[in-house]
Amino acid sequence: MSIYLDHAASAPLRDAARDAWIAAATLTGNASSVHGAGQSARRLLEESRERIAAVLDCDPIEVVLTSGGTEAINLAVKGLWWERPAGRRAIVLPDGEHHATLDTVGWLQAQGAAVRHVPLDSAGHIRADLFRAALGDVGDGVAPAVATALVANNEIGTVQDAAALATAAADAGVPLHLDAVGAVGHLPVTFAAWRGAAASGGGLVALSVSGHKVGAPVGTGALVVSRHARMAALAHGGGQQRGLRSGTQDVAGAAALAVALEEADAERESEQRRLRALSDRLVSGILGRVPGAELLGDPRDRLAGNVHVHLPGAAGETMLFLLDLAGISVSTGSACQAGVAEPSHVVLALGRAESVARSVLRITLGRTTTDADVDALLAALPAVYERAVAASAAPSLGARTGERS
Repeated sequence: MSIYLDHAASAPLRDAARDAWIAAATLTGNASSVHGAGQSARRLLEESRERIAAVLDCDPIEVVLTSGGTEAINLAVKGLWWERPAGRRAIVLPDGEHHATLDTVGWLQAQGAAVRHVPLDSAGHIRADLFRAALGDVGDGVAPAVATALVANNEIGTVQDAAALATAAADAGVPLHLDAVGAVGHLPVTFAAWRGAAASGGGLVALSVSGHKVGAPVGTGALVVSRHARMAALAHGGGQQRGLRSGTQDVAGAAALAVALEEADAERESEQRRLRALSDRLVSGILGRVPGAELLGDPRDRLAGNVHVHLPGAAGETMLFLLDLAGISVSTGSACQAGVAEPSHVVLALGRAESVARSVLRITLGRTTTDADVDALLAALPAVYERAVAASAAPSLGARTGERS
């Protein structure tokens, strides 16, 4: 038995995206070359860019192809901060962001950036009033240079009001990057609509997406960059893509990304209804089988396939291991660095205790998830939970032998 319930980590490759990828990869020619083979590659590249732009509601010239979400986020946040107006060096950063953003901002902080943290409420929503306040003068003498925020939280699935965040940034004249990596394919991602009429350097100017979250190959992604944005490049060379990402462009990756985004967008409404019904049944089953179990995040205003649960008394990594032995793939929702499990920073940002942040599972459903998959998880869960509680309650080897920890 092999059941995959970790679609938020990476979605299965779509057949049509695979076929487009292979077909484009067999073509010979560099899209920057002027000969016939190069121009054939160029046509396919630009047609793919136009199709990506249509899904993301932006102009084709605004689509900068990247190797994925992490590169897109780095380009957006670093590029905007490096091109900030004189006297501005603060980054407005909500709590609970993805580590691609947190680590980028941390790196910039070592370069002199100041950080204005914005708390989440208990359901994981960015506090809109505090976000707007952080974009203004808070009396610290450090003006904001850039703001960034998730469209939907990648761990707990809570959906933010992207349009309201963009409006607040536009009103303050602060450029905003939105991380839509977890949202694309699940929610309408409308760059132009969220940006509105803002034409200055403030408001929504950048939006990041990743291909493998929607069934494109790993190593594909894009950053939408407004025509009005002032953004520095991370890499320099041939000046491709408005000079924001130099280097030979990945025609095959662009073709596969375009197909995957189109398919995900076309099936989005029907698929979200199906996943909502499956996840509701899964939540109900978990709450009925595990005493004290609790759904974290907003119960309704969340990604349809996201089920993030606190299972009291059971270490998340133990649950993950035992479910994996049973042939079921899920995630803990916590970061694991250098082999050491850490409590979920997102759950901590909700104001919950560290014990809660260490006892969570993120179960994410996707287009290949079936009713039978949900049934299998619910059937395995009681015994797995009982074993995990027993293992979590057992004293460590050091404690049993009297060693100091």
